[in-house]
Amino acid sequence: MISRVFSASAAVRWRAAQTRLSCSAPTGEEKPRPSMLRHLTSKIKATGPITVAEYMREALTNPVTGYYVRNDMLGPDGDFITSPEISQIFGELLGVWTLSEWMAAGRPKRLQLVELGPGKGSLAGDVLRVFSQLRSVVGGASVSLHLVEVSPVLSRLQAQNLTGSRNREADGEDQLVYRRGETAAGVPVSWYRRLEDVPSGFSIFLAHEFFDALPIHTFQRTQRGWREVMVDVDPEKTERLRFVLAPSPTPASTTLVQPDERRGHVEVCAEGGVVVQQLARRIVEDGGAALIADYGHDGTKTDTFRGFKGHRLHDVLSAPGSADLTADVDFSFLRRMAGGGVACVGPVTQRTFLKNMGIDARLQVLLRSCSDASAREQLLAGYDLLTGRSQMGERFHFFGLLHRSRLAEPTRPGGLKLEGKRSAAPLPVAGFTELSFS
Repeated sequence: MISRVFSASAAVRWRAAQTRLSCSAPTGEEKPRPSMLRHLTSKIKATGPITVAEYMREALTNPVTGYYVRNDMLGPDGDFITSPEISQIFGELLGVWTLSEWMAAGRPKRLQLVELGPGKGSLAGDVLRVFSQLRSVVGGASVSLHLVEVSPVLSRLQAQNLTGSRNREADGEDQLVYRRGETAAGVPVSWYRRLEDVPSGFSIFLAHEFFDALPIHTFQRTQRGWREVMVDVDPEKTERLRFVLAPSPTPASTTLVQPDERRGHVEVCAEGGVVVQQLARRIVEDGGAALIADYGHDGTKTDTFRGFKGHRLHDVLSAPGSADLTADVDFSFLRRMAGGGVACVGPVTQRTFLKNMGIDARLQVLLRSCSDASAREQLLAGYDLLTGRSQMGERFHFFGLLHRSRLAEPTRPGGLKLEGKRSAAPLPVAGFTELSFS
């Protein structure tokens, strides 16, 4: 468990938070990465305590010492493993979902597959393989892949896995598309640092374990109202950081906490709200859909901010820049930020989504065609990890944004009088509706 230690000092400008809010490195743990710690402590000493959001942003994406910028954190040798790395079935089913929504939209001639935070490129690769296997369904549609990635390390890995040597970096760092490539099947691939740089057009957006890594603001209810949790230097041990409470309201605490909030501790991901608004606007203007899969809840949880290193829980304030920092996604907040221009579906558990998508049937097909005992065992273990109630099956949730016309009743043909009869129901949304497979 993460060590949480409280140390009060009357001489400090900011009042120390309650015991559960103060966090310091356990004895014997590795020292924080000097350059990142020095950078953070210098900033705090110069301008005062920083928000948790700013701390996360620096620790994860600082262009020099940020965790995502410097490390390949995925896989058995990294700090965590994602669902696409566990089983090919996961990506295949999301590929089927993508085609399902493309078909429900009337099969537009151009299909942009956009992935936010694409990891090693495994998910995108599995989705494109489904497109290739269902070429008769895709027909003559123009398919392109667009990856939003801030990590130079991961973008190179994605390029290798998806395009081999068929890619090149842009000549200048100021280019919106900083890398271009092409898959073996001829699908063009482009890399961007920001979602807003992706060209307009009908798009299916995939965001798997993307929102949980965006910076959060955290707030604590006190007798004097909501106060924002900040990160400060420990006055007794200057090589350590600690959590404190702002003595007065901050801009974030006065704007991000809902008036009817009943929880005592709240995490709000303002950047996640901005991204969802961008997705919603693009879906309204250009058509398409977005599928978000992440750790999360529907506005019920409180303190979920945590760190991971070497597949173990890690003190969030220890060795900044050396561990992954994450917080559960509040889907109720994303729904509110999406607004009324789009239709929201979910969240549903990963177990429910994958079973609705037919993971059991797909598993049986793979098992029947697999004679190797170790491969069969790996397939079964992956299935259990993805769908098990005590594994990812209940911890992960799926949430979708759709064009409002997607759930509207089909228009009746002109000239027909169908009084007394209901028109056909809209097509079910795969994954969020239980489907029958024959």
